[in-house]
Amino acid sequence: MALAALGLLLLGILLAEPVSRGFARARWPHRDPVGALLVWQAIGLAGGLSLVGCGLVYGLSPLGGSLPAGVSALLRELNSGHWPDRLDAVHLIAMLASVGVGLRLFWVLGTMYWRTVRARRRHRELLDVLATPWPDSPGTRVLDHPQPVAYCLPGRSSRLVVSAGVLEALEPEEVWAVLAHEKSHLRERHDLVVLPFVAWGATAPFVRGMLCAQVAVAALIEMRADDVAACRSEPHELVGALKTVGGSAPAAALTSFTDALEARIERISAHPCPLPWWSRLLVRVGAVLLVAVPTVLLFL
Repeated sequence: MALAALGLLLLGILLAEPVSRGFARARWPHRDPVGALLVWQAIGLAGGLSLVGCGLVYGLSPLGGSLPAGVSALLRELNSGHWPDRLDAVHLIAMLASVGVGLRLFWVLGTMYWRTVRARRRHRELLDVLATPWPDSPGTRVLDHPQPVAYCLPGRSSRLVVSAGVLEALEPEEVWAVLAHEKSHLRERHDLVVLPFVAWGATAPFVRGMLCAQVAVAALIEMRADDVAACRSEPHELVGALKTVGGSAPAAALTSFTDALEARIERISAHPCPLPWWSRLLVRVGAVLLVAVPTVLLFL
């Protein structure tokens, strides 16, 4: 089990830093955003299992040849009323450190989720007062504001919001392209896709790879929504909508936002060729295998 713990530790470090940084710079995800998102989910899950599990595996290694065997032996010793003699201070510290990391991650994830839920609830209540339903698109509300803005509030009581400026500045086809983009976010629950990476970044802000992962996943989510919208409208209509709605960002907006918008527009205009079917299949199989590696080290 000591070798398995070492392997988990090395795998977790590799996934958190060099692998995440390198994958964030890769170009092929632009041709397969869905596959790339699956790989990112696999990296996050495999990295979490590895970093949290390595201390547990090492800490329980004196009690059994696998994690389940070690846990069973520990429970038997505790039920008998005494502490296992084989579990010394070093192994106990390793086990408690892993438990602490896991609890910290779940605490941050849960706290961020409930804060987001409360903020969205308050936002929905304001929208129900300030915005009016748009009969041309059921479920869409129009906010009386001259600046072109479109966004969605995911959740069980989701809202899709466009401002009056969007309806005035865009052609009808461009408006439908914007709505298709936002509906993709709602339907595929992209907010839940990015949430674990935000939690990882908040848990370990000193790990640069986690921040790279968060930025890359956010960009891929937008690419995926752009692809869905482009299937329901002409590319030039979507580009025109992005230039109008995205270009309405305030002057104080970050330069990275402008760069990301320009990259999205360039990608839509270039009509990227999707990966071949066998490449997409390999990507998805690789994501499954990536999660399987720490799972095998943990439980077998």
